[in-house]
Amino acid sequence: MMDKILISACLMGAKVRYDGRDNLLDHPVLKRWKQQGRLVMVCPESLGGLPTPRPPAETQCRFPILITTRDGDDVTPEFLAGAEATLKIAKQQQVCCALMKSRSPSCGNNQIYDGSFSGNLTYAPGVAADELIRNGIPVFNEHQLEDLIRFVEEQSEAA
Repeated sequence: MMDKILISACLMGAKVRYDGRDNLLDHPVLKRWKQQGRLVMVCPESLGGLPTPRPPAETQCRFPILITTRDGDDVTPEFLAGAEATLKIAKQQQVCCALMKSRSPSCGNNQIYDGSFSGNLTYAPGVAADELIRNGIPVFNEHQLEDLIRFVEEQSEAA
């Protein structure tokens, strides 16, 4: 049985980004995994009930969590619902790990925008990535693709 990998839908070409675009990641290994049926596509923000397109949102505060749009609308409940739905899918599909969009307020695994809407980054995970990590599911971003591939191969060899 081959390990499944959770992946941000935008990285597979789904037009679910806040601006209605995608972040297609064109890579032969991802194509192979997709053909093998190993990729589980999710968009936490869509799962949480947010529309596409939608206003950009950034994390204002992590404790307690507060995520707002540039206009100040609180979208925290949708982001949290999306994070819970993402974790539920990850557990149902028994994924070994996740490949998620860097810097996203949902999917970023080590950096997200700082809430000022000025392009500044801060070291913190997005809410969905954080939920996965806290539940023992390693999260990689598109800049860590080689690390992800190595991790998945090691998992397969250990099986």
